[in-house]
Amino acid sequence: MLKGTKSQVNAVRNFKEIFRGSKKISPERKAALLAFCKPLGLKFRDLELLDLAFHHRSFSNESREFKRCNNERLEFLGDSVLGLATAAFLYEDMAQKQEGDLAKIKAAVVSEKALAPVALEYGIDKMLVLGRGEEMSGGRTKPAILADCMEAVIGAYYLDSGYEAAEEYILRFIVPAVRSVQENKSGRDYKSLLQEAFQKKCKDIPRYELVKTQGPDHDRVFYVSVHLGDAVYGPARGKNKKEAEQEAAKLALEQIK
Repeated sequence: MLKGTKSQVNAVRNFKEIFRGSKKISPERKAALLAFCKPLGLKFRDLELLDLAFHHRSFSNESREFKRCNNERLEFLGDSVLGLATAAFLYEDMAQKQEGDLAKIKAAVVSEKALAPVALEYGIDKMLVLGRGEEMSGGRTKPAILADCMEAVIGAYYLDSGYEAAEEYILRFIVPAVRSVQENKSGRDYKSLLQEAFQKKCKDIPRYELVKTQGPDHDRVFYVSVHLGDAVYGPARGKNKKEAEQEAAKLALEQIK
């Protein structure tokens, strides 16, 4: 796997030159960053780098002092690291499948539609640093901003801790997403269909809630409800959480049409 390179060191140094003296992390922000990392198993040596990953361009556009301090370059880098880690996993996991099959699954699991719900689950919406206008227009729940920030965090983690650490983090959410696509025998991604339908009506995305689990470890059943604004559909059941979410999305689609 890729190790730390001279270019990585230079990239971090360039970031320091841009950010140094213009912004210092407050004790409260530092605590929030550490609290974000802990449940995800992220171990950042440089919290300033992680903090930059949450700075949307709307913030830097509204500030002369922070004009160059946004997450777009980290997003660009993270997108490539995410793609590589996902492609490598699929190559090993689906050894008997053709390139076209791998490409379809890769496109599904690294898409904005797939990443935005994970970002909400991880609490990225609460960590975003937005400009006043974007904040007022509901930027914290916009799928594009959430998905871009997911990639920026990946880019920051790659620079901070190297490819292997970034890959380990990526596979925690990519593998379940791949399994969900593989296990969806109907070939329809009801979660994506529901998100598309719901977003046509309002600027928000569905939120899934694990209501309960039943049965022994080897034969557990998961029950999940889906929230569309104030409306709740389900619970629906499945052999795992992802399957239950698909069933809940299917149920919601049938009822809102």
